[in-house]
Amino acid sequence: MLRFGLFGTGHWAAQTHAAALATHPYAQLVGVWGRDPAKAATLAATYGVAPYTDVDALLADVDAVAVALPPDVQAEIAVRAATAGRHLLLDKPLALSLPDADRIVTAAGRHAVASVVFFTSRFNPAMVEFLARPADGAWHGARGTLFAAISEPGNPYGASPWRHTHGGLWDIGPHVLSIVLPVLGPVARVAAMDGPAGGVHLLLRHTGGATSTLSLNLDGPPAAKTFDVAFFGEPGIVPVPHRDVTTGQAFHTAIDALAEQVDSGRPGHPCDVVFGREVVAVLAAAATARAEQRTVDVRH
Repeated sequence: MLRFGLFGTGHWAAQTHAAALATHPYAQLVGVWGRDPAKAATLAATYGVAPYTDVDALLADVDAVAVALPPDVQAEIAVRAATAGRHLLLDKPLALSLPDADRIVTAAGRHAVASVVFFTSRFNPAMVEFLARPADGAWHGARGTLFAAISEPGNPYGASPWRHTHGGLWDIGPHVLSIVLPVLGPVARVAAMDGPAGGVHLLLRHTGGATSTLSLNLDGPPAAKTFDVAFFGEPGIVPVPHRDVTTGQAFHTAIDALAEQVDSGRPGHPCDVVFGREVVAVLAAAATARAEQRTVDVRH
């Protein structure tokens, strides 16, 4: 049984993290910390656990943390948690800068804690099966179009300041990168160009020679919403499977993945903080390419 502290009080924290932790057979939700103590108290009361006003007090009472906070806030919590020897179940993106991502990786490695970054699609059984298929170098590249409509009435993330500030590159870019990178390998160079309505278009050159094109928009027209990712090459054009489980079920699987590392005493998972850092490196290079209108090398 892993004792978890939940950091965050928003919709994602309540509806995905807390709900899954409260129903998982090998997890115990101990308490909730949030930047707004009143919201932390409300969420904690919903699940019959304690609200905490001090980060270190909650860390002292748990084995692991689940973090559902803006990426820059998550980075600070993750470093403190890892330094305290607490295992990490984090959200994407790992951080909003490469130095912050590096700090998390360093702390996790130094203190030998297990880690999982919750890239939702990577905990979908159909996607796991798809990514496990041998490619034998047959893929020439990938294309991805991810359009969301965060301002659509009823969207629970419509009031999220960090999402509006950093846009689709940092919010939905990690989703497609988490699928493309395991198949085509690391990215060497990135070019980027802005599109209408806050959209961004990326051209990626992978170290093995493949190329990917990604179109991302967080705040587009509701009628244009889509999640379309496909690989192309010798087998033809092959779309990736759509998610066939709920986010709560996927988060259950992420908890399983963290618990398995802890039980085995061997930290390491395909979606650990090292992989999370690789995704941040691509996003950071794309942000620079976008701002400076040039092609940028990715820091590995």
